[in-house]
Amino acid sequence: MAGGVAGGAAGAAGLSLALLLHQAADARRIIPMAEAPPPRGDGLYGPKFPGKPLSMVVLGDSTAAGYGVHRPRETPGALLATGVSRRLRRPVRLHRVAVVGAMSAGLPFQVDDALEYAPEVAVILIGGNDVTHVTGFGAAAKHLGDAVRRLRATGCKVVVGTCPDIGAIQPIKRPLRWLARHWSRQLAAIQTVAVVEAGGSTVSIGDLLGRQFEADPIRMFGSDHFHPSAVGYARAAAVIMPTLMAALGEDDRVAPSGAEGVRSLEEAAQEAVRAAGTEVRPTKVNGRARGPAGVWAQLRHHPWFGEQRFRFSHRAARPGELPGATSPAPAASTDGAVPSGRSSATAVGWTPEGGQV
Repeated sequence: MAGGVAGGAAGAAGLSLALLLHQAADARRIIPMAEAPPPRGDGLYGPKFPGKPLSMVVLGDSTAAGYGVHRPRETPGALLATGVSRRLRRPVRLHRVAVVGAMSAGLPFQVDDALEYAPEVAVILIGGNDVTHVTGFGAAAKHLGDAVRRLRATGCKVVVGTCPDIGAIQPIKRPLRWLARHWSRQLAAIQTVAVVEAGGSTVSIGDLLGRQFEADPIRMFGSDHFHPSAVGYARAAAVIMPTLMAALGEDDRVAPSGAEGVRSLEEAAQEAVRAAGTEVRPTKVNGRARGPAGVWAQLRHHPWFGEQRFRFSHRAARPGELPGATSPAPAASTDGAVPSGRSSATAVGWTPEGGQV
């Protein structure tokens, strides 16, 4: 009986693997190869504003490069540079070093290029190709963490958009779609830990955009049905923008009360995967960056496009109390945040029509 069960399980596993391989081959045939490089959005944004331009770099893969759009102003880097320039009322000089098809293992070379521009802030979008090529996620996260650490060592602020939801891509059929979604979330959680430990901030964009992409694939996907359209990139930029401004010391969101959203980094990474659109950044509790369970992290959810505000705890935590704690916890402070009391929803009214000012 044991032999029969084992044989049946092996046969089912073989059939499942054959099905997954067949679906992967179908997806590759449907999704066209890159025919031309994406438009470059490099240049000066906000030249009418006074002051020295802020040096900004964008690293990562085809999503960071803006593959699938036709105008430089529609690329993620251009959208973010435009927003930063307008918010800071300061010129921004953008340099894109992202490479179409890049995996995390290629980040060291991109960082080499980025450091030549003496960047003050960097945005990294990476992970999709690590999932589609089924690379080692631990090694991929290490490459990402090392990249963040090198940039931070020069004083550069770093914001990372974690792995997108590959399961939202239409040419990928079930059950491969379910597996791709699981892998995407798994990598995003590992990336979050690596980035925050290295001193950067993350934004989980996968599942939030995934639902939007599934609901409106014609508008959200480009012509290849794989990369985002101009509208899709604009919405991704809208999710990243509040965290980017907070990293630059301009946070117009309502400050967290007490220990609201404070978790150990491992817990924060898992919650961020389940609640996409969530920022994770280092924080301190009682003046300490580490607690009994490791590094402290602050979670902030970005309400956007009419979405209701998200609560992380199962019940509203009492003032000064960590969710699940038996006694009041000390207040947490977020490094670099300068809250002004305005709602976070004001930071995300993004349109793809934005361009160089």
